[in-house]
Amino acid sequence: MKSILIIGLGRFGTHLCKKLAELDNEIMIVDRSEESLEDLLPLVVSAKIGDCTNPKVLKTLGVSHFDLCFVCIGENFQSSLEITNLLKECGARYVISKANRDIHAKFLLKNGADEVIYPDRDIAEKVAVRFSANQVFDYVELGNGFSIYEIAPLPDWIGHTLKDANIRAKYHVNIIGIKTDGNMNLLPGPDYVFEPQEHLMMIGHQTDIEKIVKKL
Repeated sequence: MKSILIIGLGRFGTHLCKKLAELDNEIMIVDRSEESLEDLLPLVVSAKIGDCTNPKVLKTLGVSHFDLCFVCIGENFQSSLEITNLLKECGARYVISKANRDIHAKFLLKNGADEVIYPDRDIAEKVAVRFSANQVFDYVELGNGFSIYEIAPLPDWIGHTLKDANIRAKYHVNIIGIKTDGNMNLLPGPDYVFEPQEHLMMIGHQTDIEKIVKKL
């Protein structure tokens, strides 16, 4: 469990709050609009109406006591930048700010953000990968060029064992799980035989996995 401050309850901030609450975190939310806070009140330990570009407002929040501070104001970059900077000046431990553009991210990182997130870009990339091929069912980017893909097995793997397919040597990727009818078989052994209807959980460098995806 972590103590978390969320500033800005637009669509992203609201979804973030709901999921963090579901994961049993202690959350305080702040927004200029009372209406934005109302539906989330049962999920949080504290809520406040206020303009966090005002240093006096931030100082009343005790930001140094939170494990994480999220700045979820994507529409008004100037406000996001000011709040990010003020959070650090007020002693925030770790500030995560939402950005819509690379140039915004650079300024945020220079002005107090410990980390910048791009929810719109990340979702767009995930959707593009998933729907650009018929047999890609899910995709998670891990960083440094590595990803996990959920894909169908190649036709020439079906009926053969993991060892016979020699996937690691040929494609430089690893099969970390097999999903069949919603059930997961983690770390299948070398004698596992591929079947047509299953999904493979594959980890590796994105360029290597994409070579397999193009064959599906």
